[in-house]
Amino acid sequence: MKPRVLLIFVMLFSFLMGAKAQIVTLDECQNMARDNYPAISRYSIIEQSKNYTLANANKAYLPQFSLEAKATYQSDVITIPLDMPGLEIPVPDKDQYQVVAQANQIIWDGGKIAAKKEMIKAGAAVEEKALETELYSLRERVNGLYFGILLMQEQLKQQVVLEEELQRNHNKVESYVENGIANQADLSAVKIEMLKAGQQRIQMESAQTAYLQMLSILVGEELSKETEFVKPSVSNNNSLVTINRPELELFSAQQATIDAQTKSLKSDIMPAIGAFVQGGYGKPGLNMLQNEFDAFFLGGVKLSWNFGNLYTLKNSVKTNELKKLSIDTQRNTFIYNLDMQISQQQNEIEKYRKTMIDDNEIIRLQQEIKDAAEAKVENGAMTVSDMLKELTALEMAKQAKLLHEIQHINSIYTLKNTTN
Repeated sequence: MKPRVLLIFVMLFSFLMGAKAQIVTLDECQNMARDNYPAISRYSIIEQSKNYTLANANKAYLPQFSLEAKATYQSDVITIPLDMPGLEIPVPDKDQYQVVAQANQIIWDGGKIAAKKEMIKAGAAVEEKALETELYSLRERVNGLYFGILLMQEQLKQQVVLEEELQRNHNKVESYVENGIANQADLSAVKIEMLKAGQQRIQMESAQTAYLQMLSILVGEELSKETEFVKPSVSNNNSLVTINRPELELFSAQQATIDAQTKSLKSDIMPAIGAFVQGGYGKPGLNMLQNEFDAFFLGGVKLSWNFGNLYTLKNSVKTNELKKLSIDTQRNTFIYNLDMQISQQQNEIEKYRKTMIDDNEIIRLQQEIKDAAEAKVENGAMTVSDMLKELTALEMAKQAKLLHEIQHINSIYTLKNTTN
């Protein structure tokens, strides 16, 4: 007996663990959908690309080496026009050869490299915020499917209750027929309602399956009819809202990119100071009058200053300011449209809240009417068909309550998705 008891315990534990594993929440679905979205890998691509580009920019601070070799033949060479007895001044050959290696080291570049690095970071931030905006649209899709599944689950539970109620009435009418209170037509009317209820259940199950399949694709996990979807908790306090949309961060990142471009423009007109060292081997060397191969070197500090960008700097800066104003306009338009959506969605929440207050009372009154109708049928004061109409009305009231509850929760989460 002990092994058998142990086996039953193991099976019961496995069943409970399996049932527990089937519970999912809206937040879990949101996170799974985000992780499963193919574009999520772009985050690491953007980060790696930024790091590589920054590393390349930092290498500009390292000594820059170059090697140059040349062989030339020139039509004339340097000569000294002196004709003195006993003095022979050498004349270089017209064919000359030179190999030169040079190293340049930046001492101060006027902020060019720093501005370039800032532009790289700002550009990566824009890409990340744009991707975040794209991923944010997933939330609405997941919400729609999740609440659709919740509604189907609740309606299917209610549909089971309806079918059980119809079966109970079918049994009653059968006894009525036997006792002569009802006829076969009354029994057929109940059967018709039972068949209609079965058809409604099939339609609900089909819709539920479609929602489950689509949500399974989004989250990357298999969800079945046995999965329990937790109804999210809600708060009726929707008067205070805080807008924290990724689009606003995208606008700010775009303006930061323009600021970095302006800083780069200003750094282009600054002078640059660098050190250099050069070593070579050639004929002639530094001594042009020495007509033989020789090694040489030289080094020093140099200043370079390009004034050409001064002509366009003022207009370029003004152009960037206009771009920032354009982004401000886009931000204000986005917030304006968002405010209208928020106001509409708050009204929707309040509408469903007020509607739900009356649902329970409607169901209570309709239940009394249905119970009274059943009593009248038993007493022969009402036909079965009329009683079924009251039963259908009660069922419609219960279905309306379920719909309003899900719509109320959905409207609250729609507002959350709209704001932050």
